[in-house]
Amino acid sequence: MLPEGGFSKELKLAKANRYNRERRGTIMRFAALGERKNPAVLFFHAMGVTGDISERVAACLQQDYFCILPTSTVYCAGEQYVSKADEVAQVETFLDRQGVGDIALVVASSIGADLAMAFLTGTARKIGHVFFDGGQFAQIGKGTRNILVPFLYLAIKSLYWSKGGTLKKILWCDDGAIKPYFIAAGKALTYGNLRRQLADSLEDKPFPKLPEDLQRRTYFSFGSSEDHYKYREAVKKAYPAGNFPVFHGYDHMQYQIRNPQGFADLLRCIVEQNTLPELPFLSK
Repeated sequence: MLPEGGFSKELKLAKANRYNRERRGTIMRFAALGERKNPAVLFFHAMGVTGDISERVAACLQQDYFCILPTSTVYCAGEQYVSKADEVAQVETFLDRQGVGDIALVVASSIGADLAMAFLTGTARKIGHVFFDGGQFAQIGKGTRNILVPFLYLAIKSLYWSKGGTLKKILWCDDGAIKPYFIAAGKALTYGNLRRQLADSLEDKPFPKLPEDLQRRTYFSFGSSEDHYKYREAVKKAYPAGNFPVFHGYDHMQYQIRNPQGFADLLRCIVEQNTLPELPFLSK
């Protein structure tokens, strides 16, 4: 995942490089819903999709929250992914420019967990709560990651080439409502960006340390039917003070995809009541 000591040196260098590129404008693409005066909710998206996929959930929160949806440079046409530290520096710069201080909630889906962890261990901002949905907590050796690149590249590009027709082969569903986000990501993706991303993501290193107090305010959720459920025990061991809810009978990110309003209500309950809602399919 991350170097055990976090990203302090790497983040400083990334910030310096970021400022040197200011004249090029923002490299990551950011969307925001809601008013800046409201508590901030920061989303980190999954692989093979743009950050805009979270707008369906953010739309249900924007009346009371300022929702920030970055899209990784991996899926920004004409841009080049540099590193996780560089991405975190860009997020920090955007937050500063928007006048955002503390973050009420960080929401990370799938491989977004990897970048979210880099943010959490590198930021000086106060974090209220964290929610991981089907987090990709794999610890994969460099050789295996290199082997994965061409297969993942073809899978993601196929979503663009087929106009979303291959989604069911990659994910558990074929929902038309989410296809545009996968198609846009596939169109923008380059082989080099994906290779560079996997070079410093999902590394075979110890999980980064989180303060026990933050662990108690962090939810590592998985669907009982998803492949990522296999990471749950390792994550529980790494973060013993955390919360580990299970969506029983649900697949990868299924609740937020199929019920954006319900998922938004769940996030609202965490922020406002410091607990999960009572749902028949959700164990706490």
